[in-house]
Amino acid sequence: MRSIKKIHKAVSAPIGNLVTYRALPTPALEIGELDPFLFLNHHGPQQYPARNSGLPFGPHPHRGFETVTFILAGDIMHKDTGGYESTIKAGGIQWMTAGRGLIHAEVSSDEFMANGGDLEILQLWVNLPARYKMTEPNYIGLQKEDIPKITLDEGKVILDVVSGRWEDVPASIQSLTDIQLYTVYFKVGGKLTTQIPATHTIFLYVVRGELNINGQTVTKLNLVEFNQDAEDLIIEATTDSIILFGHAQPFNEPVVAYGPFVMNSEKEIQEAYQDYQEGKFGIWQD
Repeated sequence: MRSIKKIHKAVSAPIGNLVTYRALPTPALEIGELDPFLFLNHHGPQQYPARNSGLPFGPHPHRGFETVTFILAGDIMHKDTGGYESTIKAGGIQWMTAGRGLIHAEVSSDEFMANGGDLEILQLWVNLPARYKMTEPNYIGLQKEDIPKITLDEGKVILDVVSGRWEDVPASIQSLTDIQLYTVYFKVGGKLTTQIPATHTIFLYVVRGELNINGQTVTKLNLVEFNQDAEDLIIEATTDSIILFGHAQPFNEPVVAYGPFVMNSEKEIQEAYQDYQEGKFGIWQD
């Protein structure tokens, strides 16, 4: 089995009244160490009252990477300067390729702000290699019913195929860099056994519950860092659980991150800020 290098506890990082845990980066795991996975914020779970102000992510720029947003509860209304706009509800995902740069906003729908309700959202940043840093921006929003699901272990494991494929089942999203991503839901006792190429970086974050992962107990709000020494992965749930799980071939390129931009050099970061200030990411219109 692939050995576990370290288990990293997500750190509390609230944003105003939004409960937030940052699983990556943390003081013990720097950005770039789980190449090509860069960043993960876990918002919630929490309950919003009626007549709330919703999510606080108004218009802001990005360049050089992709954002993948998993809506477990609540909703997100997305809008960007590429002309994309959608409202994705619980169980859906948003995949945005920032590429050469755009401005976007991620806020709650009018319905959610009026009525309130449960909210839990994960946002993962996935790097782009140098050859795709300046690719054309793109956005895909998928509702729950648009995502292929696989039932395993006599119904005790349900796997959402978010990107790439699972065995012979393709996802609705095929990434530029063959990123494989899944959301996996376990009933107590559910078991998932798979093989991941030893050269690949594994991304595994426990959203809820408690599981035995390759012989070690891992509880909610923990990110598992693996060594690249074997292929076998065995995950068994000791309670009802949810994990965010994926893997990819590392890019092995320099990672320079500053604010909303992730590039390969300081010079490229400076260029990103200049291009943004000159309106090259588009002009935001309410």
